[in-house]
Amino acid sequence: MSESQNIEYKESWRDEYLKWICGFANAQGGRIYIGKDDDGKVVGVNDSKKLLEDIPNKLQNTMGIIADVNLHKSEFGNYIEIAVPAYPVGITYKGVYYYRSGATLQTLSGLALEEFLLRKRGATWDHSPLPVFKIADVDDIAIEKFKRFAAKKGRIDPSLLNEPKAVLLDKLNLINGDYLTNAAMLLFSNNPDKYQLGSFIKIGYFETDSELLYHDEVHGSLLEQADKAIDLIYTKYMRAKISYEGVQRIERYFVPEEALREALLNAICHKRYQYSTPIQVSVYENKLYIANDGGLPENWTLENLMNKHASKPYNPDIAYAFYLAGFIESWGRGIEKICDTLKADSLPMPEFTINPTDMMIKFTGPEDRIIRVTNRFADKLSDRFADKLSDREKQIIKLIEEDPGYTTTKMAGLLSISRVAIGKHIKSLKDKQVIERIGSDRKGYWKIKE
Repeated sequence: MSESQNIEYKESWRDEYLKWICGFANAQGGRIYIGKDDDGKVVGVNDSKKLLEDIPNKLQNTMGIIADVNLHKSEFGNYIEIAVPAYPVGITYKGVYYYRSGATLQTLSGLALEEFLLRKRGATWDHSPLPVFKIADVDDIAIEKFKRFAAKKGRIDPSLLNEPKAVLLDKLNLINGDYLTNAAMLLFSNNPDKYQLGSFIKIGYFETDSELLYHDEVHGSLLEQADKAIDLIYTKYMRAKISYEGVQRIERYFVPEEALREALLNAICHKRYQYSTPIQVSVYENKLYIANDGGLPENWTLENLMNKHASKPYNPDIAYAFYLAGFIESWGRGIEKICDTLKADSLPMPEFTINPTDMMIKFTGPEDRIIRVTNRFADKLSDRFADKLSDREKQIIKLIEEDPGYTTTKMAGLLSISRVAIGKHIKSLKDKQVIERIGSDRKGYWKIKE
């Protein structure tokens, strides 16, 4: 048996191996064998009797813990087994917290240590108090949106929705002692990034892994971010294959909206916001990634995630508010719903990349859903309106197809014409119902009407 999360081999004893024992105690527990080589073969120890006395005493004196220390005999010699239980509290060795991850020993510090100690106390980051966020900072519009969603779903006592916002927040478990919590801020602030950096969704369109063509940021309360991001992705970043069944127009994307919504909501509920990195959505011609600073629950593997499992959100207070609003289910069915949606639409299953501090889901587009650059809608539109559009207007359409975020100033520069001239052509295209502007000239984008 090779070394693993719960197994470690040492040929002889050194006091520095107390660090490994500390790491086992802080993680899932485990066994360290003295007198075995890296392959688990017995090489024997000569001082086994002395070690049987010394090791338990050193565990008590340095860390205050107890582990079973057993002597085993074999034809190749004696070896010692130290069986370390998982401890419900944080254990230190000489003032340092060690943690066993895979077959490695990690030293916990900074945010990782803070997260570890919270977990050992049965607490979560999203329920931690945030003194600087006051009841006056709670956005009334966000509160009203939550009430509308919750009333429609019917998962909350209707009388509670008529209570003052302070009472509502208390009933939602968003007050800790005398203070509102991190979850309250993320859910009901119109600018959570003011209190916690990285509390937004970043979307980018990539031609290659190293070539970003354009990008956007989606800010606001968490209750709004998913809808805003999905609307932006489907209007600006992805294009649908168009077909007709009789007179009915069918739009088919390589990532169905229901699957994308579930993936984004999962990222929002499981993200480690204290790491200050936004959720990142990377869109390509034939694939889409969603990455966030999240991870699997402790002791979980990818197999646990893909099979039926209990709901264990990293941010339970945020997840509960999303459940009451009808955004998610409470039984850990998010991944199952994503896979079912893709399967029903004959699309490839998602791929997951899971690291200790982050995870990513990848959606892949099959050939029959991909719109190649040479077959984009702008070309068809130019042909369709060949007798109504000037050459300059066709050039403008192609620019919009290239980057819907181009401003009129940018387009004027690319076409080497004045801003007044570009303004006249834009007005003409609007009058012909060919394009429309979504949002302001500085922060909005262009949409080609079909």
